[in-house]
Amino acid sequence: MDFSLTEEQKLIQRAARDFAQNELLPGVIERDEKQLFPKEEVRKMGELGFLGMMVNPKYGGSGLDTLSYVLVMEELSKVDASSSVIVSVNNSLVCWGLETFGTESQKEKYLKKLATGEIIGTFCLSEPEAGSDATSQKTTATDKGDHYLLNGTKNWITNGSSADVHLVIAQTDKDKKYRGINALIVEKGSEGFEIGPKENKLGIRGSDTHSLIFNDVKVPKENRIGKDGFGFKFAMKTLAGGRIGIASQALGIATGAYELALKYAQERKAFGTEISNHQAIAFKLADMHTQIQAARHLVYKSAWDKDMGNNYDLSGAMAKLYASQVAMETTIEAVQIHGGNGFVKDYHVERLMRDAKITQIYEGTSEIQKIVISRSILN
Repeated sequence: MDFSLTEEQKLIQRAARDFAQNELLPGVIERDEKQLFPKEEVRKMGELGFLGMMVNPKYGGSGLDTLSYVLVMEELSKVDASSSVIVSVNNSLVCWGLETFGTESQKEKYLKKLATGEIIGTFCLSEPEAGSDATSQKTTATDKGDHYLLNGTKNWITNGSSADVHLVIAQTDKDKKYRGINALIVEKGSEGFEIGPKENKLGIRGSDTHSLIFNDVKVPKENRIGKDGFGFKFAMKTLAGGRIGIASQALGIATGAYELALKYAQERKAFGTEISNHQAIAFKLADMHTQIQAARHLVYKSAWDKDMGNNYDLSGAMAKLYASQVAMETTIEAVQIHGGNGFVKDYHVERLMRDAKITQIYEGTSEIQKIVISRSILN
């Protein structure tokens, strides 16, 4: 077993760390308070190759492995989870789905621009009545011969108003249930396509989250991904990789909170000594460090499985389940270690605590991960 990173991976990790500290950190509190989308920062991440990390260079990507992507996600998430989720969606859900299952013409038309960050994309699965129950799609794509007519509403869509390309999951044949679902590429500005109000969220407030409404939107047949009825499988296969991205986001949030708490504990004095010298605080730091290291091994293992061509449904689900739990527990303890200052925005840990919660919910709740895990081990 080799737990060391390659020199290339270390360079990528360092580049992401420098970008997070120099570009993301200065404005992160203001973006959180005002719900500002990090438009300029996203442009720079595109220039660095962070938005198409695993895409083949012939389509404009960086051609890197999944572990390199996880390292970048971890470093960005230490500072700004709103920015890292943009990277996650564009890489794991949009670019990977298109490159793996799209036609050559779809890759030429959309993937090249997505991989370079010229445009960004969305993954539209969730609905008012179809969150965890992804088979219950109410959005319909009626077959009209050479095109589909798309009708319905998608909820909680990351990059909702900023994206130019939307991968929409919709029901074409209700009688076939999940086998009658398709995945369609929908362009921003299509007639009948409306963007709903921005969600006022607890955390990741810089992330651009909207409902999307489709009223008789005409989608050409050539914009269908895969064969007729492949949409549900497309969504599930894509989300399996997406879990690795969110697991690495949770790992980054936890690590960022721990590093802030460690630094604070070594500087803050109480009862005549630094609070890190008090066993109550020292033991908290010990638990945080141990849990983060355990989560890191799970996340890296799931990335390794994906790179090796192994089935990563189980390892990805375990990584997301545990890393998101660690993110929540670690950020709560980080606030506690900071005491009253932990409740103050300038110290960052309260924002990390708010950001941590969503990692237990999106791209499959913790309860859904337990279903995936239990089915895997029982079968």
